[in-house]
Amino acid sequence: MPVDGPRRDLVGYEGDLPAVKWPGGAKIAISLVVHTRKGSERAIGDGDATREPSGPEDWPLTKRDITGEGAFEYGARAGYWRLLNIFDEQDVKCTFCACAAALERNPVAAGEMRARGHEVMAHGWRREDVSLLTREQERDRIRRAVEAITAATGERPLGWHSWYGPSVHTRDLLVEAGGFLYDSDAYNDDVPYWAQVGASRHLIVPHSLANSDDKLSFGAFGSPADFENHLQANFDQLYHEGETRPKMMSIALHPRIIGHPGPAHALAKFIERAKSSPGVWFARRVDIARHWIDHHG
Repeated sequence: MPVDGPRRDLVGYEGDLPAVKWPGGAKIAISLVVHTRKGSERAIGDGDATREPSGPEDWPLTKRDITGEGAFEYGARAGYWRLLNIFDEQDVKCTFCACAAALERNPVAAGEMRARGHEVMAHGWRREDVSLLTREQERDRIRRAVEAITAATGERPLGWHSWYGPSVHTRDLLVEAGGFLYDSDAYNDDVPYWAQVGASRHLIVPHSLANSDDKLSFGAFGSPADFENHLQANFDQLYHEGETRPKMMSIALHPRIIGHPGPAHALAKFIERAKSSPGVWFARRVDIARHWIDHHG
């Protein structure tokens, strides 16, 4: 039976990973990815017919939840700025994975991303499931997202990462649109790899669900210290493997979660400890992509 979209690949590098040489001989590349969506989610307070799931389970999605709206707003109003200050204090750069609509509603915050040396990766137009869109609708969303992020930040996004996940058309549409160095719509490896999309070779810089602060929000971690310990365990294993085969460590962050004081403190402690180890490269995803193109092209 024909299958739309990319074929599944359960083989990958078959255990024989490339001889990666990160800049400076680093043993590990740490990619901090801050998902910036606040203001792009469904909210009846913005005129949407339904809202994001929040509040009591028996509340219909057509009933406004002002408390839930405020929880999202915290990420933009407070958590975002706390993270920016931590990154400045630790002298590390991140990739902001940003929905265009969120940047349009918060222009001062959008301007600070590039001004402080961070990357802005496109995260779509809004927080929406693109698999429910037609191909034409998704093509239009990609165009609108690129135009709006360029206008808000002064620079075109070079990377793409769909909210939740891509549709069967997404990667084809990204290659068709042109201008993207990579996408991160994959969770299937610890290092970048090339995919064949039609007649084009397209770079994938995989993301990760394993190191996401989302687990703090639904209780998989009991406290910020648990999240810090989880990150440290992942770092220790990858750092050990990096003696012979360096890899990436992607960390997914959400300002409405990690931006609260306790979780933010745990993140700062992890970054400080990781930086104290020799051979650690905190890299924006576009830097990883460019390095891979130059050395594994």
